[in-house]
Amino acid sequence: MKWESLIKKASVLTLSTAILVGGSGLVHAETKAPQDYKEDYGISTITRSDMKDMIQQQGDERFTVPTFDPATIRNIPAATKVTEDGTEMKLDVWDTWPLQNADGTVAEYNGYHILFGLAGDPNHAEDTFIYLFYKKADDQSLDAWKNAGRVFDDNDKYEANDEYLKDLSEEWSGSATFTSDGEIRLFYTNRTGFDEAKGLYGKQTLTTAQVNVSEVADGTLQIDGVEDNKSIFEGGDGSVYQNVTQAFGGDNINWDDNHTLRDPHYIEDNGHKYLVFEANTGTDYGYSGEESLYNQAYYGKSNHFFQNEKNLLLDSPQRNFAELANGAIGIVEITDDYELKDVMKPLLVSNTVTDEIERPNIFKKDGKWYLFTSTRGSKMTIDGINDDDIYMLGYVANSLTGKFKPMNKTGIVLHHDLDPYDITWTYAHYVIPQEDTDEAVVTSYMTNRGFFEDHKSTFAPSFTLKLKNKKSTVVKDSILEQGQITLQD
Repeated sequence: MKWESLIKKASVLTLSTAILVGGSGLVHAETKAPQDYKEDYGISTITRSDMKDMIQQQGDERFTVPTFDPATIRNIPAATKVTEDGTEMKLDVWDTWPLQNADGTVAEYNGYHILFGLAGDPNHAEDTFIYLFYKKADDQSLDAWKNAGRVFDDNDKYEANDEYLKDLSEEWSGSATFTSDGEIRLFYTNRTGFDEAKGLYGKQTLTTAQVNVSEVADGTLQIDGVEDNKSIFEGGDGSVYQNVTQAFGGDNINWDDNHTLRDPHYIEDNGHKYLVFEANTGTDYGYSGEESLYNQAYYGKSNHFFQNEKNLLLDSPQRNFAELANGAIGIVEITDDYELKDVMKPLLVSNTVTDEIERPNIFKKDGKWYLFTSTRGSKMTIDGINDDDIYMLGYVANSLTGKFKPMNKTGIVLHHDLDPYDITWTYAHYVIPQEDTDEAVVTSYMTNRGFFEDHKSTFAPSFTLKLKNKKSTVVKDSILEQGQITLQD
């Protein structure tokens, strides 16, 4: 018996097996590869198992974006600009975000609500700049929104005397806070063009400016310029967050890779200021590459699931994209003067799942931190998730840097799979907490940019979402006006 026991132990060591009991009661042995390891770097992870389980929740009305009547959808009347030849152009408007208080609720500026949004010429994708929309706070109609025009003048990037702003090509998403001093502080993304000589490759930098606004007549606001326009976090540091040179700086550029460092979302906690943003993991926190495919932490569940899913992935046409996938929700602390203070490890990562978890939106409510992010099936590497699938995922933690756990068991909060050529197609869902209620308002944009001559990208009808700890539910029959950001009448 002793000899048989030694043989059995030796076999286990030689094969490096894990013993599991299947549902049939039979014992299965899973052979591990020498490359296998398990390391979560102390970071919450969007796992492959959660994403596969999420597929079974699609179609559940609790998580389904409401169906909108296309006959009721209108372009934003105020979304126009006058071109150089004097003609009026209708603009596409997509990602938007309200001026918010420090707790995430909508701020009121002298009786107005202010909304920042990306807008531009439907026929020129590079025409992507931030505009300021506003309305009287008590008017919820789409027609109430007015357009104060572009936030920044063309010369602002040069007058800032900032090393990185001079190369700005486009302005991408961010957030805005109404400070305790009564100022409007905007956070946005400086996105450069592609200049290999300068090593830009569409580099993204987290940036901020104070936006000066005044009321020039009853019902009319104007932008009086910006000040303190400056970079906060440039391109990623490489070790915590991937930088653009790591992604594209080699001799043979892999354009399948995707570099992100954008969408800064401002929050405060215990007297400290932070920016949460979309990024990719750096070399110290689970970088991309073939090695990542052997990390069990990215798969979740049991070793049995890990081995099966890993082997499928290694033989899958998705393998290359899974190797590159190292999406992250990052965080940095900033000073009271809105300058970089501390680069912190990511709050959430999506290695091997997707390179792109966009528009992080975070706030504290009833002692819990809620973190939401938008993502597309077309960027994922999960069998059963298709190109048309659109998601907003949600996670909850007891502290800002605590363990973020998936809402609704898998992280699903919103889903739809409309044809992108459906004018009621929506994306960039944004959750806005409301005072004294568990219901939040969800905004988004509707209709893909440049797809139609008559239908522009526009404010989608808002709707409400009920939040309760790790559970959320789309409130039935809760469709609001296009662009509505509060529940008040």
